[in-house]
Amino acid sequence: MIQYHKIRETAPYISWVYFFHAWGFQPRFAAIANIHGCDACRASWLTSFPVEERPKASEAMQLFKEANRMLDELDADFEIKTIFRLYPANSDGDNLVFHLTDEDAFTNGRPPATIDGKPKPASAYDRRLVFPLLRQQMVRREGGPFLCLSDFVRPLSSGVTDTVGVFASSVENDMERLYEQDPYKRILVQTLADRLAEAATEKMHEYVRKVAWGYAPDEQLSYADLLVEKYQGIRPAVGYPSLPDQSINFLLDELLDMRRIGITLTENGAMNPHASVCGLMFAHPASEYFAIGKIADDQLVDYARRRGVPVEELKKFLAANLQ
Repeated sequence: MIQYHKIRETAPYISWVYFFHAWGFQPRFAAIANIHGCDACRASWLTSFPVEERPKASEAMQLFKEANRMLDELDADFEIKTIFRLYPANSDGDNLVFHLTDEDAFTNGRPPATIDGKPKPASAYDRRLVFPLLRQQMVRREGGPFLCLSDFVRPLSSGVTDTVGVFASSVENDMERLYEQDPYKRILVQTLADRLAEAATEKMHEYVRKVAWGYAPDEQLSYADLLVEKYQGIRPAVGYPSLPDQSINFLLDELLDMRRIGITLTENGAMNPHASVCGLMFAHPASEYFAIGKIADDQLVDYARRRGVPVEELKKFLAANLQ
């Protein structure tokens, strides 16, 4: 399902902490986004900082003002696009197995996953797409499990299908090209574009949980709650510590056809426009984020075998994870 998001409707989902981080501000300065816009409130916020930090706080206040002015300007000409699909799927060891049909598009992004009110068995689908994953190698807590994202999906051996979501979001390509002759505005629009792609993803995921997938129809969370992920389920994007291999963008593209929202991939799997994000969605109540950490040669070789990609080629995508 493709969604089109107006910037003014997406702005409340922006994580200003990450915006200010991109400009070299510490998280405490991002609190300006939570302050009422009247002069008295802004002055009170400014005086809450030690004297030596007030010049920096004043800079943050001005940057936030200019960012919002630019958001108003962008709203007239641009929007953000998201696409998602919910697939019947299972886990098979460290792989996800997506069950596909000959239907190219499902109503509301969701597949017809039941027969007479019961989940379809895996054998009811025409074909499969195997989506290899990596297993955590670093100890997160004493006695804790070594996690893989496939752990949050019902196993193939159960004979009952589960559901896994796939998604992508992007700004319009021309947005990133604005203000070529004005370095300050160009950086400002690019950092806002990154945040808008993430914000639209947050907004889309809320719709998926409450409506399209519908596993949390009564969810009532504030914007602040959403940004600290108080909802059920996780949404790891490519590049997250649990999903570090950029080349899996090619697999996601097979499942989504990201060109439908203007995203193209380079030969190395990088997305264009740059302000784009894609990944997976899981609903399991116990699902959590984690880091794969460093992997040994045996897991690299096994992963390459499951991906059907030469080991040497995968090394360039997993350089940060190699021992």
